[in-house]
Amino acid sequence: MKLVRQLRRARAFTLVELMIVVTIVAILALIAIPLYSANTTAAIMSEGVSGAGTIRTALRTYYSQNGSFTGATMSNLVLGSADLEGKYFAQADYTLPTVTASTYVIKAGPPSKTTRTSLYYQMDQNGSELGTYYTNQ
Repeated sequence: MKLVRQLRRARAFTLVELMIVVTIVAILALIAIPLYSANTTAAIMSEGVSGAGTIRTALRTYYSQNGSFTGATMSNLVLGSADLEGKYFAQADYTLPTVTASTYVIKAGPPSKTTRTSLYYQMDQNGSELGTYYTNQ
């Protein structure tokens, strides 16, 4: 009889044991969620950087044909219709806000295929990053 009572008690978890498990899970969640969010943002922006590289190649082609970047627009660059279409960015998300005879700036973003409205990337003619912004996480 005494052995049966002890076996019944041994099968259940105590409230303290359950609270310890809940606390550990909460701590792990507090660590994992921000890391996941940062990695998701980086994945989105890598697509924007890749698209900017595609535009940079098209601008180099434009320069070799025309001798300057003057007059280069997104519509007159040699790009295929699907070259800039991705999971997060569409072709309309890429702009050339600054174009002179020897310089340009490519802006990628914000990505129209996500709810993140303040993510963008800027690159100049040297391939230098002018800014990457992740303000809406």
